[in-house]
Amino acid sequence: MNTVNQTPKLGFSIKEACHASSLGRSTIYNHIQAGRLRAIRVGGRTIIPADALLALISGEAA
Repeated sequence: MNTVNQTPKLGFSIKEACHASSLGRSTIYNHIQAGRLRAIRVGGRTIIPADALLALISGEAA
């Protein structure tokens, strides 16, 4: 049997965050701007940590 060892995703690009959360791109950026969604810049990319996206969706984000 072929098993693939998959590591849980640690961060999402904006596009991936939109897909995973069913939120639009503008909504994601609005939450980042308002401080309700933590995002970090790595090089030229904006990465949303998985725990931050989960906190927003579950209503835990301030």
